[in-house]
Amino acid sequence: MLKLYNTLKRKKEEFKPLSKNKVGLYSCGPTVYSFQHIGNLRSYLAWDILKRVLKYNGYLVKHVMNVTDVGHLTSDSDTGEDKIERAAQKEKKKASEIANYYLEIFREDLEKLNISEPNIWCKATEHIKEQIELIENLEKKGYTYKTEDGIYFDTSKLKDYGKLAKLKKEKLKAGKRIDLKDKKNPTDFALWKFSEKPGNRQQEWHSPWGIGYPGWHLECSAMATKYLGEQFDIHTGGQDHIAVHHTNEIAQSETAFEKKPWVKYWLHSAWLLFKGEKVSKSKGGLYTISELEKKGFNTLEFRYLCLTTHYRKPLNFSIEKLKTAQKSYERLKNIISNISDKGINKKYLQEFKSAMNDDLNTPKALQILWKLLKDKKANGKIETIKEMDLIFGLDLLKEEKEKIPPNVIKLISERNVARKKKNWEEADRIRAKIKKLGYSVNDSEKGSIAKKIK
Repeated sequence: MLKLYNTLKRKKEEFKPLSKNKVGLYSCGPTVYSFQHIGNLRSYLAWDILKRVLKYNGYLVKHVMNVTDVGHLTSDSDTGEDKIERAAQKEKKKASEIANYYLEIFREDLEKLNISEPNIWCKATEHIKEQIELIENLEKKGYTYKTEDGIYFDTSKLKDYGKLAKLKKEKLKAGKRIDLKDKKNPTDFALWKFSEKPGNRQQEWHSPWGIGYPGWHLECSAMATKYLGEQFDIHTGGQDHIAVHHTNEIAQSETAFEKKPWVKYWLHSAWLLFKGEKVSKSKGGLYTISELEKKGFNTLEFRYLCLTTHYRKPLNFSIEKLKTAQKSYERLKNIISNISDKGINKKYLQEFKSAMNDDLNTPKALQILWKLLKDKKANGKIETIKEMDLIFGLDLLKEEKEKIPPNVIKLISERNVARKKKNWEEADRIRAKIKKLGYSVNDSEKGSIAKKIK
């Protein structure tokens, strides 16, 4: 039985899809104005695990992810510059070039981390028609109003607005921290923003209300519904999406489509922390995957690190912790490389399945893997590990092809001769020479394997 923690209900629930054996899954994707940092990628890694678990349980998953290439402003309160427009001005490029470039980098990062891509990528700029139609739907129902800078959704007309975040609207009053301008209520949000100077923006469109561009929240409702229907199973995102973005998605979608709940299960990942605070430019820890590679780390070592902490718990990141994960991952691979048994260990595999079906409990699942490896009486290890890695995605059985210098290969050959003759003193002397050249030697049933010392 698969159980998932539903943010909407604030509890773990048995997963029951709307359609038998089929799952509609929507993930909030990247705003492609810059590189995605490891905090962003931790979230996408969590949803990769979710998708693997769903598939392992026999579900056919239709995964949709949006690409925000317009409309995401520098403030969640519908103010500030459009992030894509600002990046285009800064780099003196077309907005589409900026978006396509950073999307391609993001997809490369997903591949490096063994994160499978969604079935459908959908760009906001390619779904303007659907977004305008959604606003027209809300307008007919009487939930919109016009201000100086756009078309807004009137949240005061919804009794259950903010249910996802447990917001108390009566406590949200205009004050020093909230600039209402001509909004009716502090929680009202933009559906369509007018261009301040039509023709000045790279990305703007004609609409029934004037030239402008769609609001950030609108795109997810329009695109998720187009590809998954007016009601679907799972919506994922980071914890920072709960209070504003996902809350507003629910408001406009349940109003437009008159389906409650619009989404059955809402899943949110916790932040990646650095020195106890969310990773940021000012606080530090804002590495990209490429930067970690330049520091000598394998990208799957970062994946391993993420799996050691439950997706709903904050993960305190540091280079030191990544080094510890690196050593554990290397040790894990080394131990597995020496195993050559057959069959499945049903006991350990069942324990593993139970852990993963308990709201994707990867830390417990890793503990079960290590317990299996340390159990000298257990058999059927290799096939069991293979099954586990369908979900872990750590390439545990993949042999790394490392180019070993000819002089090291020659020394290994000489050492093998010494070992056959049981000349252990000579074998140790050659091992020491190999180590001086920067390589370690691991002896297994498959032979001696050399690896560069990091």
